[in-house]
Amino acid sequence: MNNKKVFFISSVALSVMAGSFNAFANNSDTLSVTANRFQEPNSSILAPITVVEREQIDRWQSNSVIDVLRRMPGIDVGQNGGIGQMSSIYVRGAESRHVLILVDGVRLNQANVSGSSDISQIPLSLVQRIEYIRGPRSSVYGSDAIGGVINILTERKTEGGTLNATMGSHGYQEYDGSVKQKVGDRTTLTVAGSYLYTKGYDVEANGNTGGYPQPDRDGFMNKSLWLGANHDINDNVSLYARAYGFDNRTAYDAYYDSYNDTLTDTRALFSRTYDGGVKFNRDNYSSSLNTSYNYTKDYDYDPRYGRYGKGSRFTNSEQYNVQWGNHLLLGNGSIGGGVDWQRQSIKAGSSGFPNKEHFDNTGLYLTGQQKLGEIIAEASVRSDKHSEYGWHTTWQTNLGWEFVEGYRVIGGYGTAFKAPTLTQLYSEWGSNPDLQPEKSKQWEGGFEGLTGPLAWRVTTYRNDVDSLIQAESNYPYRNYNVGKALIKGVEFTGEMDTWIFHHTFNLQYIDARNKETHQRLDRRARQQLKYQLDWQVEKLDMGVTYQYIGQRTDKDYGTYENVSLGGVSIWDLTASYPITSHLSIRGRIANLFDKDYETAYGYRTPGREYFLTGSYNF
Repeated sequence: MNNKKVFFISSVALSVMAGSFNAFANNSDTLSVTANRFQEPNSSILAPITVVEREQIDRWQSNSVIDVLRRMPGIDVGQNGGIGQMSSIYVRGAESRHVLILVDGVRLNQANVSGSSDISQIPLSLVQRIEYIRGPRSSVYGSDAIGGVINILTERKTEGGTLNATMGSHGYQEYDGSVKQKVGDRTTLTVAGSYLYTKGYDVEANGNTGGYPQPDRDGFMNKSLWLGANHDINDNVSLYARAYGFDNRTAYDAYYDSYNDTLTDTRALFSRTYDGGVKFNRDNYSSSLNTSYNYTKDYDYDPRYGRYGKGSRFTNSEQYNVQWGNHLLLGNGSIGGGVDWQRQSIKAGSSGFPNKEHFDNTGLYLTGQQKLGEIIAEASVRSDKHSEYGWHTTWQTNLGWEFVEGYRVIGGYGTAFKAPTLTQLYSEWGSNPDLQPEKSKQWEGGFEGLTGPLAWRVTTYRNDVDSLIQAESNYPYRNYNVGKALIKGVEFTGEMDTWIFHHTFNLQYIDARNKETHQRLDRRARQQLKYQLDWQVEKLDMGVTYQYIGQRTDKDYGTYENVSLGGVSIWDLTASYPITSHLSIRGRIANLFDKDYETAYGYRTPGREYFLTGSYNF
């Protein structure tokens, strides 16, 4: 049976199953902070939200943030090979630069060429929870939140400690540990660290790149450390401080520069983040003030000549953030608001920057939500003042109506934008200081409910994106606001328990096109089916993951011609067993049937892999 038939039959089966049970209300009590920048139950959030806890990450036995995200609805992944290789995340068909990546509520440093975050470089060992919102969120967060928001939370939730050791294919080895401990009655300290190394494999599909054979291993190494302290001054006020960082080294395949005799195929990334703040909570009012600083050094170089030698590229960037947020419970709802300030800068000497360049952005936002009988209404508005292009205002409104007990219809409209990057504004490579933000208008509608044991949601959306920034095809490759895109999609998500089995699944269809040429946008699968089955027999915990990725288009950057990437079905198998109350072992087979496929044209995926983990809790 081919992949198209598998996808069609699975779609029909799940659709029939969704309508075959009796109804009652679904009220999730899980709390999230990402939707409106304050803690609230997921049942009151009208936008589609997915939350993954550390326990689920361990159960999946994921070894990268990319592996976690690829399981989530609405996400396409493009990666130049395996772990540590350059990656792109597409949410609901939007560009990878149109996804806002937060770490503990603070935007990730994106002072680079594309303005998108390379999630492959974030150590999974630092991740304790991921909250993922689909749809526009610029009216709350400002720039970048066109397709959605991914918030990576690093604070360990429970006291105690964990030690893990993992061995696997391609010379994979990882050792990590964390401990959270109270010191006195009001102070809590947290420490976490990890080391990961893999020899890797030759990521280039044809065995050579740019006409230069490179039959080598493209490995990855990561070292990370996390330190945090929290002190409760009294029952209403608490202080916190955190410091974390990671050092990465990645080997990859690149184009050989025969004129200069350089092969720039090694990347070294160093990132450090320091943040702290104060939180206040009394009765119906809460407030928080956070300040953070990050610096990142990113090197690409030929190992024969070193990081600063011939053919090397270097970016030295800094980011400052100050955020003040407030939240007040009012009637059957709440209002929130605040101000945030950000400075991004690239230091002199970075590639393409003979002088230091920076921009500032100040944002003011207001959110509100009220429950009126069976109706929930929410709205938000934000104005951003950018030091280069001035003020830009976005807004959003959503309405949810529980028309029958246990079933709700939801509709909404929102605007969003993406600000130009430092490279697009100021660098020596195609910059244009007259660039304006990319703009988006998005409509969304759907139904959700609890039908028997099945909690489900179906959503349709349309996203019009204008003023897309594109570079000229000829020298000097200057950037202009000339592009337009139209993205339409439908997604169905569901979760249910049957006997000892827990099922999680989602279906999605996306039609993402250039609005003027009607060509499909690269690396977006038109159809995807993602299914997770978990069950437990005695103490043995088992899991099966299935993902069908439909046909996609991409570009051969050797010839600049369009190519087609065929659809593929991928299976993963996991198992875990507690040897004692403190010690457990876990095993995983990834890509069980050893499928040969690519998520980015010309770059191989790993094939079948095996992993074994020992975990000790204390």
